[in-house]
Amino acid sequence: MANTFGHLYRVTTWGESHGGGVGAVVDGCPPQIPLSEKDLQPDLDRRRPGQSKIVTPRKEADRCEILSGVFGGKTLGTPISVWVKNEDARPEAYKEMETMFRPSHADYTYQAKYGIRNWQGGGRTSARETIGRVIGGSIAKKMFGQLANRLSVTTFVRQVGTVVARIEAGQVDQKEVESNPVRWPDRKESEQLVKLIERVRSEGDSLGGVVECVVKGCPVGLGEPVFDRLEADLAKAVMSLPASKGFEIGSGFAGVRMRGSEHNDEFYMDGKRVRTRTNRSGGVQGGISNGEEIVFRVAFKPVATIAKVQKTVGVSGKGADLKARGRHDPCVLPRAVPMVEAMAYLVLADHFLRDRAQVGITRK
Repeated sequence: MANTFGHLYRVTTWGESHGGGVGAVVDGCPPQIPLSEKDLQPDLDRRRPGQSKIVTPRKEADRCEILSGVFGGKTLGTPISVWVKNEDARPEAYKEMETMFRPSHADYTYQAKYGIRNWQGGGRTSARETIGRVIGGSIAKKMFGQLANRLSVTTFVRQVGTVVARIEAGQVDQKEVESNPVRWPDRKESEQLVKLIERVRSEGDSLGGVVECVVKGCPVGLGEPVFDRLEADLAKAVMSLPASKGFEIGSGFAGVRMRGSEHNDEFYMDGKRVRTRTNRSGGVQGGISNGEEIVFRVAFKPVATIAKVQKTVGVSGKGADLKARGRHDPCVLPRAVPMVEAMAYLVLADHFLRDRAQVGITRK
């Protein structure tokens, strides 16, 4: 299976949901970048289960341990291996799934493809695999702090079910986002979203929605046309996340309702810098970053595991009724925010290093 992402900045994730642990090997990070477990832990805390009453109650501290690639508090330029121990695994809770296929899960497709699967909580298909992605993204964030410190990534929940946040993406404050359990851009409005998620969970159901990401301070020139366009790699990155079902950048699908005269981003000079008056391109033109804010959105389906009885079939091919087992999020969006952020950092780090290797300069 393809468990490695990236070209020059490469991240390989490993581990299963209810195995001994999960983690990542990050290769390609430049040397002499200050790095410790304390740098990675805040992002892992944002992703971990049990952090609020509207996420899965699984109790995991998700404390990371750097096993290689760092010496004297700095990266060596060699592979960085990090692991997180699974402390609250309960594989026995999934015993029924050994012979049953959960609706909208990967149970059937993995069984059909490989003839074997880890039925304990989904194995590699579990969102617990994303710990390795968050580790890689957090290291990339540290890299940019040293090599391109103008670059920043703000990620937030734009939509839950039919409720949409009415705020310009560039005006979102990450501190406000992190001040509430929904990771909604307005803390006061988030209280109503918490009630909505709790009500839907009490009904044995789940919710989907949209996570939005804004990259500020991205250097001009990142992206490798034609097949590795920046937006194409961003799409691949976030669409590889569990439960993701849609991607759009800039005007996205709404742009089809406009004419070219309305949609085009006109250029102007801002001192010595070429700028655009609008940003319907979402910061990427011709597959290359243009220096404006990169704005993209990711749609996540309602969590597949629900407490309602559903029709399914077993490994034997016989029909059956199935009710969910285990501990799951009623809405994946709050914990998806650091996952989307991490994938954005992975793509940007890879293209930053590829651009530096090809052009021979460090863009700022």
